Amino acid sequence: CGRKAPQEEFLRFGAVDGTLTPDPEGLLPGRGAYTCRRLACFERAASRRAFARTLRRTVTIPSALNALYERR
Repeated sequence: CGRKAPQEEFLRFGAVDGTLTPDPEGLLPGRGAYTCRRLACFERAASRRAFARTLRRTVTIPSALNALYERR
C-alpha cells in the first residue's frame, strides 16, 4: 500500500527453507519483508510475488498466514 509508519506497526517475514515465515522479533537471518497489518495488503503482495522479489528467493506462502492480519 506504500504506507509510511514506524517499523513496529508492520509485520516482518523471512524465508525458512523456502517457506514464508512470520518473524515478529526480527531474529531470522537474511533479508526480511514487511507488510502493514491489513489483509488486503498481504494478499496484494502475495499475488504480485512481492515477497519473492524482496527476499530474493522463491517462497511458498502458507494459507494460515492470513490469520495474522486485521480484516479491513
